[in-house]
Order: sequence, then C-alpha cells, then structure tokens
Amino acid sequence: MRILHTGDWHLGKRLEDFSRLEEQQVVMNEICEIADREQADIVLVSGDIYDTFNPPTEAVDLLYKTLKKLTNGGLRPVIAIAGNHDSPDRMEAPDPLARECGIIFAGYPNTLVPIFELETGLKVTQSEEGFIELMLPVKDFPARIILTPYANEFRLKQFLDAEDSDSELRKVLQNHWQNLADRYCDNRGVNILVSHLFMIKKDGPVPEEPEDEKPILHVGGAQAIFTENIPAQIQYTALGHLHRMQEVNDSISPVYYSGSPISYSFSEANQKKYVLLVDVEPGEKADVKKVELHNVRPLLRKRANGIEEAVEWLTENQEALVELTLVTNTFITPLERRKLNSAHHGIVTIIPEVINHDLRVENRQKQIDLNRSMESLFSDYFTHENGQEPSDDIMNIFREILAEEDEE
Repeated sequence: MRILHTGDWHLGKRLEDFSRLEEQQVVMNEICEIADREQADIVLVSGDIYDTFNPPTEAVDLLYKTLKKLTNGGLRPVIAIAGNHDSPDRMEAPDPLARECGIIFAGYPNTLVPIFELETGLKVTQSEEGFIELMLPVKDFPARIILTPYANEFRLKQFLDAEDSDSELRKVLQNHWQNLADRYCDNRGVNILVSHLFMIKKDGPVPEEPEDEKPILHVGGAQAIFTENIPAQIQYTALGHLHRMQEVNDSISPVYYSGSPISYSFSEANQKKYVLLVDVEPGEKADVKKVELHNVRPLLRKRANGIEEAVEWLTENQEALVELTLVTNTFITPLERRKLNSAHHGIVTIIPEVINHDLRVENRQKQIDLNRSMESLFSDYFTHENGQEPSDDIMNIFREILAEEDEE
C-alpha cells in the first residue's frame, strides 16, 4: 500500500502584504500530479489545512477542488484532520457530501466516522471514535488509521475520557492509542497513526516551532508527546505542525513530519519542501521516500553592502520573495527605497543596518513622546514604515477615522 503524506497547507495565509494563493494553487496541483504519477493508494493530510478559523472563500474553494482531485474519482481515499489553525466544526461541516467523494474529515480526537461504502468499492468497514478501518478497491487487506486531530491538553483529556484530569497527557494518549491498536491493529492490515501534535524522541533534541506559528508548547496547549508512546502495532506515524520536513524516528516504526508545501516565513528561507511517499505492507516496516516539490516560490534572505549590490542581487533573483538587510552608512532615503522597490516587486521587508555609530546612538536615544497628538504620532509612524511622509489625502482619512472614534 502506498500512502502520500502531506500537511500544513495553511491555505489563505499571507506573507505581510503578499498573497500566497497563486503559489498555493500551483503547489496543490503539483501534489495532485505526484499522487497520480506515483499511484498513491491513500492521501493523509495531517492538519493546519487552513491558516485561520475563518479562511477566505478562495482558500475554501481551493481546498475542496484539491481534495476532490486527489480522490481520483472516489478510488483513492483522502483523510484530513484538523490542526491548531483549523476550526474543527468548519472542517466537518461538509462531511456527508465529502464522504460521497471519498474524503474523510476528522475535526476532533473523538470524531466518529460513519461506516459507508461507495460505488467505487471504497468503504469504511469498522469505525470508532478516533479510528477507522478502510478497504480499498484494489487491495485485499485493510488500512487501519488512528486519528488524533489537534486539541489543547484540557480538551484532549476531555475528548479521550481521561478519568483523572491530572494524568500526564502522554499517558492518556498512550492508553487511548494502545487500546485501539490492541483491538483493531493486527498484522493482517496496514496500521497508521495520523496526528497534529508536537512529538519528539525522548531525551532527543526539541525542534523549534515555526516562526509566526501558533505554538503548541505553551500554557493551555499540549505537552510534547514521545515516540515511545506510540503502540508497537503502528507501522507509520504521519505528523503535522512543524513546517520543515523531518524524521522524528526511523526505527521499527517511522515517525515523520511532512512539513509545509511552501515556505511561510523567512525562518524557512532556502528550505526544500516535500511530500512523503510511504510504502508499507502488513507486518513489515514502512519505507519512506521524500518527493521534492519544485513549483515553489523561494523565500530568500539577503544582506547587501550598499544600494548597488542590493539592486544587482535583486535583479538576478526576480522569482523570490525577499527579506533584504541593507548595510549602509546612513538611514535609507525615500529615493533609495523607491530604487530598491523598482528593481524587485517581491521585497517583503527592508531592514537597514546602519554602521555609522553616531547615528545608531542618536536613534537609540530618541524616545516616543506620548503626550504629542495622535496626528503627529501617526505621521512619524507612517514616515518610519514607508520612508516618506504621509500625503494630505492620507492624513485627511486618518482625521476622519479619529473623528468617527470620538463620536462612538
């Protein structure tokens, strides 16, 4: 059985003022092409499908079109779980219609998927809260999938009926997974765990969570889960949340984060992006293969010594979105900023690195006087952010907003 593992799509996410929807459309098509070319039997999407609880309409349209295409006319099941960016209710809302296409949504750790069968021969033969058994049209053995979407620690314990609310989350999850595995996951089928949790090897390194990501490891979130908490029957664990593709454990039972399909912050600059193909037979160790995604607009960081070097580099890297650090003797003038933006239309951020000591000291010594008028403070802020003073039209709009606030 061949499984395609992907996740952390974050459909609808922006990078500052730059929409990523066009890039997301391209990479979603590439994932569909890989699934067809590699003849994947199942697709797992391990959470953070959207970037917000209320995604834009364009992101919702892109999701449904992508998942429908991935099902290959109902022959290939697609199982998608909620991550910490997703609304579980929104995810499950289209479930009755989605099932008719071969798409299975799980928004909650205790989601119960109904038993059903499609005309294609795809069917769910056994189901329990957080578990499904699938029979595929072209296979004579089942796929057993334990589903654990994201929930914070308190809700996870509630959903999993933890008898003692003070029990360690790792133990609660281990008992839940082991109970399901003991009842359903023998060596006559393929046994998979898919989850959106922060999982590490015990006593191993703790990877950083993505920049701009809603962290899981915080008060009210969920503690790190250890790979040793996974039942021995599980042959592959498909994880979501971390944006860099990484192997957490590749011993008897491989544990992988697929990573995001495109880079979403400059902490991911120059990262290669992948989907994972997992070949697995009943009772055998899974074989994991990385498939690099090529239709991805890169994020690049550049430190340039002066305007001329910056313009030359920007001209040579037109396809990238750029964070530019400009080493300069003085602050960037509006004319220089316009020159940079004319050379490249994908500059997300310009960071001036002033090497003139006297200017740096003078800048640090400046304090914001909050006793000044709102108009004056806004004018200074606009000048700082944009390299030029606000026009009369912009100031008039700002005054109108202030007036409306005063009326309220």
